[in-house]
Amino acid sequence: MGGVFGVVSNNDCVTDLFFGTDYHSHLGTKRGGMCVYGENGFNRAIHDIETAPFRTKFEKEVDQMTGTMGIGSISDGEPQPLTVFSRMGDFSIGTVGRINNKEQLVNELLQSGCNQFMSMSSGGINNTELVAALISTENDFIKGIRYAQEKIDGSITLLLMTREGVYAARDKYGRTPLIIGKKKGSYCAASESFAFINLGYKTARELGPSEIVFMTPSGFGTVSEPEEKMRICTFLWTYFGYPTSTYEGLNVEEARYRSGASIAEKDTDIKVDYVAGVPDSGTGHALGYANKSGIPFARPLIKYTPTWPRSFMPQNQKARELIARMKLIPVHDLIKGKKFVIIDDSIVRGTQLTGTVKYLYENGAKEIHVRSACPPIMFGCKYLNFSRSVNDMDLITRRTIDKLEGGKVTREVLDEYVDSKSERHANMVEDIRKQLNFKSLKYHELEDTLKSVSLERCKLCTYCWDGKE
Repeated sequence: MGGVFGVVSNNDCVTDLFFGTDYHSHLGTKRGGMCVYGENGFNRAIHDIETAPFRTKFEKEVDQMTGTMGIGSISDGEPQPLTVFSRMGDFSIGTVGRINNKEQLVNELLQSGCNQFMSMSSGGINNTELVAALISTENDFIKGIRYAQEKIDGSITLLLMTREGVYAARDKYGRTPLIIGKKKGSYCAASESFAFINLGYKTARELGPSEIVFMTPSGFGTVSEPEEKMRICTFLWTYFGYPTSTYEGLNVEEARYRSGASIAEKDTDIKVDYVAGVPDSGTGHALGYANKSGIPFARPLIKYTPTWPRSFMPQNQKARELIARMKLIPVHDLIKGKKFVIIDDSIVRGTQLTGTVKYLYENGAKEIHVRSACPPIMFGCKYLNFSRSVNDMDLITRRTIDKLEGGKVTREVLDEYVDSKSERHANMVEDIRKQLNFKSLKYHELEDTLKSVSLERCKLCTYCWDGKE
């Protein structure tokens, strides 16, 4: 998915920029970058963070960089932030989001006078460079950002740093958050609200959908008003968001407690010894379940944090499965002969969860019941890169449906599988249970998931669960 962090200050901002960006490391595992502006102009560094944390890779830059303004990026994709020379002047830009109509936009720009794009080693065009090119078609940054927001099919939230200050712009429908923080002499903008707490900032406010704010060391103000329509990603509360984050005034950890309690309310006939969460994103849901059900909470698998301090997911599927296993250390005496209900944030492909359950059985577990803290994921996200899945058939639900329907799947048939009360839905869940070797399997129903978040439904995106835009 990715995250951005920006700072404007009366003093050197590099330390704040370093720690604020690092606090977004859970959102991306491929590249990290920082760009500062000071007496010597723009100074940028980008590093690969697939094999080592952001903090380790950028320790040298903290000592060498100086500046009173800066932006940082954590990315699951292209290198960023970028520095750009344009007719509006030099700027640096970092983005979060997804562009579905990339080829169309590139062709339009090439035909309208844009002569070239840099080609990445993969052969593709950097999404952030494309956004910069769209912005540069206009005569000022505000019009340019608005133009990019309108042209892009998908979503783009961005930070854009000029010599005068930093523009912070939330995507058109607010699918990803952007929060302004303030302390004496400094202001910041962050994808995650907790990223600036330990740096002494207090939350000033969240940006609305499509809103553009301009920040300088003396203050910040809205330069383009927000739109009313919002479709923030519900999955932020289920999985993506860090437990200490708050979006739209609603804390992630509290939402997960409510989610777990809601699952427990409809799971009254289960007989197990312990409730456990798949570390770490299932832990909050499991605590909510345990508190509501009265079944003791336990940690049969402990994540080894000294060398796995953050998410690390290599591109190769076999390597991902190995790393997922290497992170978790079993507590043999707690597992042997016991029955567990395991809560996971979601089931996407099913490969890692089935490996975790197999691992528990290998260490002596008697029964493993699985509960998903969200409904079955039926559609690959069109708006955010929340998963490395690029094809609906990567999803265990869609592969199962394809098998059950003999390859003849229409949208009407899919809608039946989405309906948690339908026979087709029940058949799909039972087939997945058998595939993954669970004693029992239940998914959190969509209405209950939305109630756990407790934001108005019209403001939440549920596309990955029901296909509704």
